[in-house]
Amino acid sequence: MSLHDKIADELGVRPEQVHAAVALLDDGSTVPFIARYRKEVTGGLDDTQLRTLEERLRYLRELEERRTVILESIRSQGKLTDELETRIMAAEEKARLEDIYLPYKPKRRTKAQIAREAGLEPLADGLLTDPSQDPTAAAEAFVNPDAGIADAAAALAGARAILVERFAEDADLIGELRETMWSKGWLTSKVREGKESDGAKFADYFDFAEPLAKLPSHRILALFRGEKEEVLDLSTEPVEPGGDAGHYETRIAERHGISDTGRPADRWLRDTVRWAWRTKILLHLGIDLRMRLRQAAEDEAVRVFAANLRDLLLAAPAGTRPTMGLDPGYRTGVKVAVVDGTGKVVATDTIYPHKPQSRWDEALATLERLVRAHGVELIAIGNGTASRETDKLAGDLLKRHPGLDATKVVVSEAGASVYSASAYAAQELPGLDVSLRGAVSIARRLQDPLAELVKIDPKSIGVGQYQHDIAETKLSRSLDAVVEDCVNAVGVDLNTASAPLLARVSGIGTGLAENIVAHRDANGPFRSRTALKDVARLGPKAFEQCAGFLRIPDSDDPLDTSAVHPESYPVVRRILDHTHVGIRELIGDARTLRSLKPETFADEKFGLPTVTDILSELEKPGRDPRPEFKTATFAEGIDTMADLKPGMRLEGVVTNVAAFGAFVDIGVHQDGLVHVSAMSHRYVSDPREVVKPGDVVTVKVLDVDVPRKRISLTLRLDDDVQAPKEGDRPDRRGEARQGQGRKGQGQQGQRGQGKQGQARQGRKRDDRQPAGGAMADALRKAGFRV
Repeated sequence: MSLHDKIADELGVRPEQVHAAVALLDDGSTVPFIARYRKEVTGGLDDTQLRTLEERLRYLRELEERRTVILESIRSQGKLTDELETRIMAAEEKARLEDIYLPYKPKRRTKAQIAREAGLEPLADGLLTDPSQDPTAAAEAFVNPDAGIADAAAALAGARAILVERFAEDADLIGELRETMWSKGWLTSKVREGKESDGAKFADYFDFAEPLAKLPSHRILALFRGEKEEVLDLSTEPVEPGGDAGHYETRIAERHGISDTGRPADRWLRDTVRWAWRTKILLHLGIDLRMRLRQAAEDEAVRVFAANLRDLLLAAPAGTRPTMGLDPGYRTGVKVAVVDGTGKVVATDTIYPHKPQSRWDEALATLERLVRAHGVELIAIGNGTASRETDKLAGDLLKRHPGLDATKVVVSEAGASVYSASAYAAQELPGLDVSLRGAVSIARRLQDPLAELVKIDPKSIGVGQYQHDIAETKLSRSLDAVVEDCVNAVGVDLNTASAPLLARVSGIGTGLAENIVAHRDANGPFRSRTALKDVARLGPKAFEQCAGFLRIPDSDDPLDTSAVHPESYPVVRRILDHTHVGIRELIGDARTLRSLKPETFADEKFGLPTVTDILSELEKPGRDPRPEFKTATFAEGIDTMADLKPGMRLEGVVTNVAAFGAFVDIGVHQDGLVHVSAMSHRYVSDPREVVKPGDVVTVKVLDVDVPRKRISLTLRLDDDVQAPKEGDRPDRRGEARQGQGRKGQGQQGQRGQGKQGQARQGRKRDDRQPAGGAMADALRKAGFRV
């Protein structure tokens, strides 16, 4: 099966669709461009299918490159047979390929190799094929002091080394044992002596065991982190701790025709099998399965991170409204920045309403002056330190001055400090103090989250789990793809977009983005999409890829405000000729557009999918796929964790979604956890089925643990806090407080590191049972007090 056919089979699409998509990708087309403007070519493959195809194509091409290297290596050794080449060509996974290559892989001289050079391979083969021989007697014939074989015992040791290596390099056997160990094996952890105190955050893993195949990603990464920090000792066991692993040795023996029927060499051969299993194969499989665990954990963590990032980037924008950003603080004061509807900074200040200065009235006077002077409609308050007090300050401002037509909103400031210290921030806001740049970012991210967050490294936005334990390349590639898809799904205003935002547009990149901005600064706003061709180094290919995703609201051609690609403008002209109306009259005329039949305007170049998209776009040109803007209202008088009481109903905003639940900001500086078992009365396999970052939700407080900074919440508002209903799913994965940091790079993955994945003893228990037990039991097992 060809590479393209394999991908087609996996995606459930036709091979010709894959051929077409691969050709476009290889020609430099981006996924957003192909998904939006080449539907006829690919048969309608969407962006999700194309991303999967792209990733799978990368893996299979890497596999082919490795296969070529291996074939050449074995061929150069003069050991490549037709049968071996067939096996190598049939390998469909990297692990299988490496198993086959292992006996031929150049390595340091092993005991087996030395034994072969000493002429002991006939002894090993003889005992294996004819166990009726007495091992010691047979070995006497191979004693050769000149070759380092001093006696029969040395000869037998060499023969054993040869067989051990042969057993351990049997690709089919190793593959079979690996899958058996994956299904039956366990991962165990023990605390290292003397690390109980220093490694307290990993306390739930001090004596832990769970089946390999059932370990969730966040727990795997927590265990590996504990090992990396030299707190935990991890071990991969072939069976449940205390169980009998004899069937592994039995399978090795069967594979090589070894059985104990009382013949002279039978016991020696069984001991050789045992030695091969314990000293070679088990170690090899343990390493392989740890790699598989990490791979699976990283894949899931990347998936969760990418999904959360997508939701955050596509959060509802407040729009082009004058906005005040407040970056809260105590001793250093609250940083204030006012931006106009386009995000331009028009005023900055610093106020000191909180302790130790406590200049409350003075701060209110400053805020009132700024709001009135600049017509501020929105007050964006960062959700970090002193956030609740600053929110109260804004509330007091609006109460004292009811004539101020402004709305206060608490927004995530994750990554704001990273942006503030970045080279781009220095370039974008020259002369503005670093401490004030964060306030600017907070204001702008309320106006348009996508446009502001693209200026920050996605890994610093803080919506992942254990992101610092994930392979950098894998995470970056996935997150960059998410940002690219989001930016192009929304579209970009060519005349107001920043260089970082333009750089994410299909076909542009950093260099061209800077050239576009420079051209715009030198020549004024673009009047049409075709004017892009005047930008230095922006050639026909780049124009083809980017033009459809760029918008020019005041363009000379109304189509430049839409997602209709310039290459499709001739189709629109045909539609205009058919309807006998002007373009400005046709745009938005749903009645006329819906009366048209797409096939009327299709031709060999522009098929039915493209024409259908054009008609939809003309009906609602430049429509924004993001939801309508709305805000959460934090309860008055609930400012700290100490103010929370079980049973309270509060409104909050979902800040992060992990495999074990969702974190919700309820305005007390510490996000609460809605465990997956408290999200719905039905079974929930993925928390994202219920909520996503940015959602405004109403929750009930189940439990508050102030010393450990843990808040347990539920979305099931009818739950009785004092007497939980039976039948709730017990779920040991109460991975309480993932570490919902507010500012700085990747805080969610850095704080509360050991609390994420806080599983209790995992022996003999299913990880996700649909029923049986009570909510209280689930929470206790998660580390909460109920």
